[in-house]
Amino acid sequence: MDKNQLFKRQTTLQEIGEVGQQKLQNASVLVVGCGGLGSPIAVYLAASGVGKIHLVDFDTVDVTNLHRQVFYSLEDVDKPKAAVLSAFIKKRAPFTEVSFTNKPITKENVFELIENVNIVVDGTDSLPTKYLLNDACVIKKKPLVYGSLYKFDGYVATFNVLQKDGSYSANLRDAFPEMAKDIPNCEEAGTLNAIVGMIATAQVNEVLKIITGIGKPLTNELLIYNSLQNTQLKMKLKSTVLKEKIAKLFKVQTYVDVACAGQNPDWQISPSALKRRLSSGEQSKNLEIIAVLEKLKLPFEVHQTIHINKFDAKKIEVDFNKTYVMVCQRGFNSYRATEKLKKKYPDLKVLNLTGGISSYK
Repeated sequence: MDKNQLFKRQTTLQEIGEVGQQKLQNASVLVVGCGGLGSPIAVYLAASGVGKIHLVDFDTVDVTNLHRQVFYSLEDVDKPKAAVLSAFIKKRAPFTEVSFTNKPITKENVFELIENVNIVVDGTDSLPTKYLLNDACVIKKKPLVYGSLYKFDGYVATFNVLQKDGSYSANLRDAFPEMAKDIPNCEEAGTLNAIVGMIATAQVNEVLKIITGIGKPLTNELLIYNSLQNTQLKMKLKSTVLKEKIAKLFKVQTYVDVACAGQNPDWQISPSALKRRLSSGEQSKNLEIIAVLEKLKLPFEVHQTIHINKFDAKKIEVDFNKTYVMVCQRGFNSYRATEKLKKKYPDLKVLNLTGGISSYK
């Protein structure tokens, strides 16, 4: 295939041209998360001619992903996202070298993953991971293109870009100094596929501007877009949280989910322990399993489904002879339900499925 023909519409742009296209070819980008944001980001970047893309995602394709993660198909369900997306890109982007890591990005491997790339793109829905990427990028002086979603709202910014005076632009901690608690992800709060696609392409736009040097990136400001009202605003940011402070934070923070980190170990039941109790006829009779998210892909039957947003312990008729087991996808919302039941009924046996359905193999 002829490279000039493939990118003709793009190089026709006077601002891009062959020089800009070569800059794209020479660039390397790390895309963390291959879900609603990360999958279109990776495909669009490859289609634009970015030379090297590395994908990071530990998850598999679920049928609930397909309404917004449009580069996966029904045949891909239960397959690793990073591997499937990598194969898709290879079929349509012959001048892009794509590779992937099929495991989570953590404090232990983050520096290795960002070391040899020009730009890092955050396509995750995990707050701890967003702060991990931000702090690592500040320490290693890497630009970070940030994207986030909440229902009909989307957020985009480009953090930690080298300025003409030698300083670096604002980072995530300048916008949100502390990691918020109890903010639901799209699995819990829901999302419309249109806003997911819009924020993803806005992130792509930021990457292309940074690489080619055209336009004005979203530095020192956070773009907030509402898809229902078609309104947007830019929140001005000042670079005040410096590298030295972030380096100190990096040493002490674990970057694991706050909900998981603070869970009472006495209120847990492991997936293997629940399996044993379900397989035991007598013990299974004494279980009352409640799902706190709807439309979960469950490997066992549940007795009730009460969405966490409607979970009211006062309205649940309890049997003190039973053990109540709360379940959700990853064990965070089910723990919130466990806390509510234990607060109302301290003597009731209530357990949270550790790690949720995702850990029940």
